[in-house]
Amino acid sequence: MVRVAIAGAAGRMGRTLVEAVSRSEADVVVTVATVLADDPTLGIDAGLLAMGSILGVETVADLSVTTDEFDVLIDFTAPKATLQHLAICQQNHKAMVIGTTGFSDSEQQQIGDASKSIPIVFAPNMSVGVNLCFNLLAQAARVLGDDVDIEISEAHHRDKKDAPSGTALKMGEVVAKVLGRDLNEHAVYGRHGLSEARDRKTIGFSTVRAGDIVGEHTVIFAGLGERVEITHKASSRMTFANGAVRAVSWIAGRGNGLYSMQDVLGL
Repeated sequence: MVRVAIAGAAGRMGRTLVEAVSRSEADVVVTVATVLADDPTLGIDAGLLAMGSILGVETVADLSVTTDEFDVLIDFTAPKATLQHLAICQQNHKAMVIGTTGFSDSEQQQIGDASKSIPIVFAPNMSVGVNLCFNLLAQAARVLGDDVDIEISEAHHRDKKDAPSGTALKMGEVVAKVLGRDLNEHAVYGRHGLSEARDRKTIGFSTVRAGDIVGEHTVIFAGLGERVEITHKASSRMTFANGAVRAVSWIAGRGNGLYSMQDVLGL
């Protein structure tokens, strides 16, 4: 049985993760759930927060005092908190499944460095469907090449802080790698005002933040006379949580290293 800690258990994604692990048929069990020190849910049973039923795991504020109680930490919180948890897991040789987005390049490097001493699954999106889309995007980019314009659009709920989403950026990276482009040089984030004709080698990004949209991503490969669109729409956070559970089961007992959901799913 793999003992699982859930970071940010009071948040929307945290509650969904608690429910997903608790209802999973895999050999996983929630043993630790963390919340912020000033959160009113501190000390409340995580099962009550997520499902309205007693789980027997009271929320705590300090992950470091629970390191004997879990094997893998799932973290979908925020970059600063995730890096703090990363240090704790590294010091105590605990595996991590990281779904947090919005990291800077240097922060991603910290995760990469930590993976030399602990196993980590790090992915901007744990959805099985999204990870299948990554493969489809690579295939489309190889076939269509430089003969099309590429635009990426994404939409999320009004409270999501980072933009574009980590998934949209990953989609851009997948396409750029196939086409031999540096995304940092060719990405265009939003278009405003008058400009010259579109440079075909650019990869455009557009963002929507509104309401309670769980997550929608579309990549358009537009040529003259036809276009191909690859779209993924998530209607429930449970799709991400179920993917995280698969990652937990997969990484338990594995050697140190930085893994992706592509590794977990055998893609």
